[in-house]
Amino acid sequence: MASRLPHQRKGYSPLAIKDGLNPTRVRVPADVAPIRAFDFLTEVIQTQRHRHPDDNEAALKERFAQREVVLFDATPISADTVLSADQDVFFYRTPAPEQPVPYDIPIVYEDADILVADKPPFMATMPRARHIVETATVKLRRSTGIDDLAPAHRLDRLTSGLLLFTKHREVRGAYQTLFARREVHKTYSAIADYADFSTPLTWQSRMEKTPGEIQGRIEEGEINAITTLVGVVPLTGEEQKALEKIHGEQSALARYTLAPETGKTHQLRLHMWAAGVPILGDPVYPIIYPVDAEDMNIPMHLTAAGLEFIDPLSGKPREFHTTLSF
Repeated sequence: MASRLPHQRKGYSPLAIKDGLNPTRVRVPADVAPIRAFDFLTEVIQTQRHRHPDDNEAALKERFAQREVVLFDATPISADTVLSADQDVFFYRTPAPEQPVPYDIPIVYEDADILVADKPPFMATMPRARHIVETATVKLRRSTGIDDLAPAHRLDRLTSGLLLFTKHREVRGAYQTLFARREVHKTYSAIADYADFSTPLTWQSRMEKTPGEIQGRIEEGEINAITTLVGVVPLTGEEQKALEKIHGEQSALARYTLAPETGKTHQLRLHMWAAGVPILGDPVYPIIYPVDAEDMNIPMHLTAAGLEFIDPLSGKPREFHTTLSF
């Protein structure tokens, strides 16, 4: 089979990644009459839900002057170029101001093909919605200078722990497929009230989450979420005191080691809650706290602690672990 041309590849863009950020692709709606490029992009920018206050007409004119507004074939266009319905335009957005995430993102391992980082809580994996710059992908692209850095999988914004990134496009598919096929054995560590479970213990449920709703739910029906509780270890007195400095006085706490066999949204958080031991610091289970009440000094204690797999390039076993503080 013939190889694809560059513009036929998934994720193709005629503009390079700039300052760690991918360019934006927008399409003129099918029901729009021919329109000036400047007028079209002005509307796009002004209707952004999260918009930088300085992203004004002058800023847009500067993009055109710098030849940073292009068509699908990489042809730069001017402000007066007339665009047609269904035509694609690529340009760079200006991210809105974000609250800095007050944690580092250390690199655990790196070779010629992959990089494994220890993502902190409150940092999204990839740019989305109001979290653009304060994301693991953008932060690491900027700190390493590797523009092609891309995550092979994702972690929830509130979850800490190991994230594997590929360093160049040629190997990206192999590692992403590994995670998509669930051929990576993952272990997580969670902190919650101590309960005397007999382990190993398997939790099996049907989980559903409606788009737009914050909480997921467990329902009757075919099982689609499986988690093994591998072990429960009470925290030491020193660990208990350290966490109480953050969260206030607590019942006796323990570390739970969890091994998910499936990957439903909020699976571990829901299974822990359903078992009567919601994760310490969880702002959704059992009580939903308002977004504006978020305090980045009070994290949720769920950590992606281990990754084990057979490397898709070398065929050798690979194993990575965090250095847990809690």
